[in-house]
Amino acid sequence: MEYRIEKDTIGEIKVPQDKYWGAQTQRSKENFKIGNEKMPIEVIRAFAQLKKAAAVANNKLGKLSAAKTSAISGACDEVLAGKFNDHFPLVVWQTGSGTQSNMNVNEVVARRGNELLKEQGSDEKIHPNDDINMSQSSNDTFPTAMHVAAYDDISNRLLPAIDQLKQTLLKKEEAYMNIIKIGRTHLQDATPITLGQEISGWRAMLDKSEKMIKESAEHLLNLAIGGTAVGTGINADPKFGDMVADQLKEQTGYSFVSSDNKFHALTSHDEIVYVHGALKGLAADLTKVANDVRWLASGPRSGIGEISIPANEPGSSIMPGKVNPTQSEALTMVAVQVFGNDAAIGFGASQGNFELNVYKPVIIYNFLQSVHLLADGMISFDVNCVQGLEPNVGVIEENVNRSLMLVTALNPYIGYEKAAEIAKLAFKEGSTLKEAAIKTGYVTEEQYDEWIVPSKMVNL
Repeated sequence: MEYRIEKDTIGEIKVPQDKYWGAQTQRSKENFKIGNEKMPIEVIRAFAQLKKAAAVANNKLGKLSAAKTSAISGACDEVLAGKFNDHFPLVVWQTGSGTQSNMNVNEVVARRGNELLKEQGSDEKIHPNDDINMSQSSNDTFPTAMHVAAYDDISNRLLPAIDQLKQTLLKKEEAYMNIIKIGRTHLQDATPITLGQEISGWRAMLDKSEKMIKESAEHLLNLAIGGTAVGTGINADPKFGDMVADQLKEQTGYSFVSSDNKFHALTSHDEIVYVHGALKGLAADLTKVANDVRWLASGPRSGIGEISIPANEPGSSIMPGKVNPTQSEALTMVAVQVFGNDAAIGFGASQGNFELNVYKPVIIYNFLQSVHLLADGMISFDVNCVQGLEPNVGVIEENVNRSLMLVTALNPYIGYEKAAEIAKLAFKEGSTLKEAAIKTGYVTEEQYDEWIVPSKMVNL
């Protein structure tokens, strides 16, 4: 491999000749050989949006030439297009402020920007600190990039996945609204419900989670940009933060604003904690849905077996013909990871000492992982399981007819205690509920047939 010599305030260091990063990126690469978790590319893209917006703002403020602004913008557009993905090698486990990833972006954009300047015939030179990082600090750019990346991923990745699964559930809800089945509470038989009503509960969970995620995500529109080192805005024009936020709004279509208290924006990540709490709520709901599906599909002969789900792959390496609820298992494992991420994010956010939180990389890494896993998990669950979910009507009808909890409909006529006596007698003797009811003498056959009508018990 060929190298070139780069310099920073520490001294000289060798950098691979074919890479656009500079000395500070190389030092981080060599000093933090920890794990395999790379800084998410979504953060890098958010930085590219930010650096472009900052260049435009600095140009409007008379601090950056038109040629440099154009070159920086062009380089950032290429980063956004994915042209330099291989030039952002840093791991999550670096400085807690994310300074090294900020400088990684500064160095790559500066080097590419200088190539663009040269192509344009300009003799100007872009410096990663003086030009790309002008009016900025890692302390306000990294949290800004965190919010930009988080809001964009929620908007373009998570919410569409929620809607996709929700639409499938809505179709199943409508299709199966009149299939009467036995309800269950405490894993025990309860009064009747329709399969469509049961599925409507799942769909409503997604409705509610979607609403809570959207509402909480609005807090991510507040950006730290303009606070620079400690929140005072040193070395930045007082109008800079607002101008960058306006430019980001123009570039992304999102209604970003510069936070009205930069001291809070640098040291607190309560917005991220709040939004991830809504993601955790979604994970909890998805766990419930996935568990319901695998319980209802259990069997096929020794379980509940009221629904069937697609047989996507062999379920066992030793038991021929076995099929497992693998999509439910995958989705619930995703939820477990999200629960763990929530703990990590909460702890990281609690470490905002004095003017700066220094757990930023791990916070955004876990946040984006949760978004990605939930989105991918829901799409997989939808395509490979829920779309192929079908009712086993014969099993459903048999379970309804065998249920002792139909006796609940007798309460208004004979009272709770006599109805309980009927249910216990039927269970003890292994008879039908009707046979036990008539045997007690509390109801006649005609009364039983009039009062015990499952279709009247579901309130359609």
